Amino acid sequence: MNLQPLLDALDLQADAARALADDLQARLREAETHLERLAITRTTVTDLADRLPAVAPDLPEHPDYPRILAAFNHATGPLRAKDVCEALGHELQPKNVEGTRAKLKRLVKLGVLTEADVGSFTRKQQPTDHRDQQL
Repeated sequence: MNLQPLLDALDLQADAARALADDLQARLREAETHLERLAITRTTVTDLADRLPAVAPDLPEHPDYPRILAAFNHATGPLRAKDVCEALGHELQPKNVEGTRAKLKRLVKLGVLTEADVGSFTRKQQPTDHRDQQL
């Protein structure tokens, strides 16, 4: 019996398997390189994002919102809805106080204010980057 055709077929199969393995190894190296680059990019973007100034959210279209923020910029502590009403020059009527409270709650949802205690609002503190401070 002539085994040569069978051995030749096996050699062809082995050559094809080696070529496939070489191709897979090359593709694996490319994928690993791509993953390394993505990790470096993520680190770079994260480092740079920490240095960017915080972007103020878009305020609702009402003239009271910039005035409310101005009141908090001048405040030395937390403000209540009544305090903000007075700062805006609104009469201290229940409808005005409740309307102002609703605006303050909306600013909390937008991430501009925080509600320290129930009904007591302050500006949200921006995170500080300690890497830029001198020791």
